[in-house]
Amino acid sequence: MRDVYLVGAGQTPFGAFPDRSYRDLFAEAYRAACDGVDHGIDAADVDEAVVGTLGVGGRQLGLSGPAVTEHVGLHNVPCSRVENACAAGGFAVRNAVQAIKSGFADVVVAGGYEVMTDLSDDVTKYWLGVSGETEWERLTGTTFSGVYAQMASAYMTEYEATTEDLSRVAVKNHANGATNPKAHLDFTCSLEDAVEAPTVADPLTLYHCCPTSDGAAVAILASEDVVGEYTNDRVRIAGVGAGSERVGLAERDSYTGISASQVAAETAYERAGVTPDDLDFAEVHDCFAIAELIAYEDLGFCEPGAAPGLLRDGTTEPDGDLPVNTSGGLKSKGHPIGATGTGQLVEAFEQLTGRAGDRQLENPQYGLTHNVGGSGGASVVHVLERERAADETGVAG
Repeated sequence: MRDVYLVGAGQTPFGAFPDRSYRDLFAEAYRAACDGVDHGIDAADVDEAVVGTLGVGGRQLGLSGPAVTEHVGLHNVPCSRVENACAAGGFAVRNAVQAIKSGFADVVVAGGYEVMTDLSDDVTKYWLGVSGETEWERLTGTTFSGVYAQMASAYMTEYEATTEDLSRVAVKNHANGATNPKAHLDFTCSLEDAVEAPTVADPLTLYHCCPTSDGAAVAILASEDVVGEYTNDRVRIAGVGAGSERVGLAERDSYTGISASQVAAETAYERAGVTPDDLDFAEVHDCFAIAELIAYEDLGFCEPGAAPGLLRDGTTEPDGDLPVNTSGGLKSKGHPIGATGTGQLVEAFEQLTGRAGDRQLENPQYGLTHNVGGSGGASVVHVLERERAADETGVAG
């Protein structure tokens, strides 16, 4: 099967935008992605489009994919919608990769969007809750913060982790987000701020929870046969993996790991021919602070129970051995559900092509993105590789 390359990626700022529509946001992200293509691209080049969205609030429930792609001139391009809760954007990219690898398309637009801040808190909780186990979680009053609080309590009990360990996630990601002009919560916080913030669902405080956000993100992918027409920066989608798990937390074997993420990561590493030790950075799904700790272990960064140590010793800081969530993550950058997974690819593209500004890491080659739906019912992992040019390595990339 053919190799697939990320030739352009862009996003809107994530935040609260009461005067903007979902079509307007998608159009901005699409233009940003096109602007990032070295040699340019237009609608006539695109063979297919995939759009991820939950459809929060009930806007354009049917044909929501074509509703946004027609707005950017892709009305003659086949378009489908992906809904996998918070992993919708990541699965949109996976579907684009599959379309290119299969030979059905050479150039595919994969994007995602969500408008979440124009609803009341009660209605927003309803729409978020439908991505959990409907009968035994949402209809009995459990929110996602409550579900992740159960995961946090189980983890803290099993591994003797502390509230300070959860809070270090917030401190790190807010510091990273403060350098990201697209971040929703672009301010720093102290360990004391995070520990002493109001409780949302014990043991999770306000600073352990990501915001609900508006925004859109778009990635443009091309086959190995045509990539040279569009870019000089060879960012290869080296490996993709996905997994699914029981939707309800009570139905699972463990509260301290997400098997869908474990399967997705193992598959992505195998297909990319790498191990976690080869990674230079990662964007992981930190909808709640406990989710980042669990991700470290599910993705093979450390053994079970060892995740707090990576935070304590600075391993996942920007100057550490494995920087995590240089964008600010969901915690600081924001979480417009359908755009989140594709937005992770935007950060990876910018890091691997040297376009990350104040967040730029030194000469990264491999990056990983990890996007989870619900409390772990679906997960998708992408491993991306910057292929070195001949003038950098002495041999053709």
